[in-house]
Amino acid sequence: MGYRDYPFVPRPEHDESRDPRRYPSHEEVLAYLGDFAREFKVDEMVRFETEVVRVEPQDKKWRVLSKNSVGISDDEIFDAVVVCNGHYTEPRVAQIPGIETWPGKQVHSHNYRVPDPFKDQVVVVIGNFASGADISRDIMGVAKEVHIASRSNPSETYEKRPGSDNLWLHSMIESAHEDGSIVFKNGKVIKVDTIVHCTGYIYHFPFLNTNGYVTVDDNCVGPLYKHVFPPAFAPGLSFVGLPWMGLQFFMFELQSKWVAAVLSGRVPLPSEEKMMEEVTAFYAKRQAQGFPKRYAHRLGRDQVSYLNWMAEQVGEPPLELWRDKEVDRGYQRLATQSDTFRDKWDDDNLMVEAYEDFLSQKLIDALPSQILECKK
Repeated sequence: MGYRDYPFVPRPEHDESRDPRRYPSHEEVLAYLGDFAREFKVDEMVRFETEVVRVEPQDKKWRVLSKNSVGISDDEIFDAVVVCNGHYTEPRVAQIPGIETWPGKQVHSHNYRVPDPFKDQVVVVIGNFASGADISRDIMGVAKEVHIASRSNPSETYEKRPGSDNLWLHSMIESAHEDGSIVFKNGKVIKVDTIVHCTGYIYHFPFLNTNGYVTVDDNCVGPLYKHVFPPAFAPGLSFVGLPWMGLQFFMFELQSKWVAAVLSGRVPLPSEEKMMEEVTAFYAKRQAQGFPKRYAHRLGRDQVSYLNWMAEQVGEPPLELWRDKEVDRGYQRLATQSDTFRDKWDDDNLMVEAYEDFLSQKLIDALPSQILECKK
């Protein structure tokens, strides 16, 4: 995590209230972004407390209607619009037959804060990736039972998680019923108090009007060249931050530099026809690989080639080997050590490489004591 020229590491000016852990709290991530914004005076260029109400093309430019917190509206024309509204605010929930009459409570991981409300309950957690694993582990300390439903589990799955007395793994939910019961695809029927949807988010652009040229279909935003430019509107309209399962901040940085380089005329784009050909080929390749449409923006192992291509476009060096290896080790730990992946590591050599890289670029003043200890 972190921008290339501003590493996400503890700094001398930080006080003791800052979180130095490898997997810090969301407050620490916010503090890092605040540090970055102040360092590079980004906050001076942001119009805060302003809602973008509508964005639409007008005479080869872009009309932007906005409204501030006291209701004053602006109607402005811009040469280009870069959509960077994120995709972790509009929850995606599982579609369950019969859920309309099921009497229990439903929440999304977006709204989860503490386990206390689930005390002595029977809880179903849908999804077994990062948020599902974290929340189920958190809840199991107070809940009567926790049942994880995941489409990645075979349909017959029904097993108690090793080392746990009250956590079971299942396949997905088959149906919900008025008597409070949930039927799983493995045939098990359980009376449930609460369902927690750890099912991710949907891309949502309620302000954007492109006359149907850019759509969201099963969480695939498109057509987009390299996940950024819609060929019909390039370079005047672009998106930053759509891909997931990768080095997010590093990707934001490279995408932003590419958009800036294209808008300034320093880097050309292919013709609209060429871009559409590549987009069509990309969708066909993903389908042939067996990816559902909703995974169109999932990078995974494709992130290295994607980020290196982006870096080449803007004259940046390719992805550092230590950075790629760190991501790999993180995913491996999550898959095999879900209870301890945040606290136990076996990658001291990679951390040494990372800090020595930061030092060589004068991004830090000296190697911290824990890194010096690792070098012994």
